Amino acid sequence: MITTPQLGKDFIGLFYPNLCVACDRNTPVHGGVICLPCQYHLPKTKFHLDRENPFTDRFWGRIPIDAGAALYYFTKGGRTQKLIHKLKYNGKRKVGIKLGNMYGRMLKRSPYFSQVNLIVPVPLHPRKKQKRGYNQSDLFAQGLADEMQIPRAPYALKRLEMTETQTRKSQAERFANVAAAFAVNKPNVLKGKHVLLVDDVMTTGATMEACANQILSCEGAKVSMATIAFTEF
Repeated sequence: MITTPQLGKDFIGLFYPNLCVACDRNTPVHGGVICLPCQYHLPKTKFHLDRENPFTDRFWGRIPIDAGAALYYFTKGGRTQKLIHKLKYNGKRKVGIKLGNMYGRMLKRSPYFSQVNLIVPVPLHPRKKQKRGYNQSDLFAQGLADEMQIPRAPYALKRLEMTETQTRKSQAERFANVAAAFAVNKPNVLKGKHVLLVDDVMTTGATMEACANQILSCEGAKVSMATIAFTEF
């Protein structure tokens, strides 16, 4: 027998369907944001299973990072791009938290992330955060922190400059654009910590490198990194 509450939910679903953020077709399981077929087909990197991987290779010879990984590969026009776009520009905050939960379950089983004891998101400039209403990287950090049972420090770093978008810039231009864009906001919070620095997408690594350099300026600090997506060149 179908209960009255269930009938009500089905009726509402006809007009306000809870569709998967990656494919816009299927309905996720209760409480989810990604349907089961997309969970299977989204291109997972599995970087967290290896100490050295394409993510860490991108920082080789530039900065010392303990570990680095991304949940999905990013391809233009692909499902990963769609869910990132929904998170950043369509107000789908739950996407960031749920992806953080999902990746947190993987990272806490990886020996390469076992020493992390603080999670720090890449900060947005206050004006951009006010306009968007949230920091998508901090939502991802929140999901990671909840699942890994590690504290997060969303204000440990601050963004000094509202830099231009990185999307259409060359690699050299990206590094120049963010070289002096960040600063440590709470040095005592970072002192002696093994920080997991998190962002939504890693392309050249310019933004994460600029943030990592600030963290590493604090006494005894170490840095690992995690992102939702990783772009191949």
